[in-house]
Amino acid sequence: MSNKKKRALAYAAILVAIVVVDQVVKYFVKTNMYIGQDIPLIGTWCHLHFVENEGFAFGASFGGLVGKMVLTTFRVVCSAFIVWVLYKQFKGNGRTSLIASLTLILAGAIGNLIDNCFYGLIYSESYYHVATLFPPEGGYAPLFQGRVVDMFHFPLFEFDWPQWIPLIGGNHFEFFSAIFNVADIAITVGVFWLLIELAFLAPRAEKTLKDEKKTE
Repeated sequence: MSNKKKRALAYAAILVAIVVVDQVVKYFVKTNMYIGQDIPLIGTWCHLHFVENEGFAFGASFGGLVGKMVLTTFRVVCSAFIVWVLYKQFKGNGRTSLIASLTLILAGAIGNLIDNCFYGLIYSESYYHVATLFPPEGGYAPLFQGRVVDMFHFPLFEFDWPQWIPLIGGNHFEFFSAIFNVADIAITVGVFWLLIELAFLAPRAEKTLKDEKKTE
């Protein structure tokens, strides 16, 4: 087996592993928790807190039937585009760092896309009780109208603003209130990695290559 094929299999294994872990965690949450349930894991700053969202990562909403279909279509198009870019990178012996970042983004996109496309069909509702996988009466929504399952909550610290502060006085503040899943983590790490690759690593590698050619 060629080195190129070995690299491709390694990245495919990473992608599959992320998607599988993401779906296993979501299955555990869906079949053991109801929406709004909170389970402390480490003190008061690390929780499993089950929520479902209609749209983007970290609970951001793009609601309504039209919004959901637009978002699902956008995810499919983006995933297809990333697959095409990865194919071109492998074919052209692209940089390992770039391929790794795109693999993480693709894995996360696929993980959340599965929720959007199929969870409404295969799970019952999770309000007030745990969901059932493949319920006899059918799922809670049609194809492409499922909700993304989020569960990780890390409120590192929180406090109430003093009453004397204008506008925000008396309000509760929680640092990092986002609730997210494994797919979101993969996308976030992949995007940051990609930005570092494009802004720093790739230009540096290109400069090094030019310098080597000059000295030849």
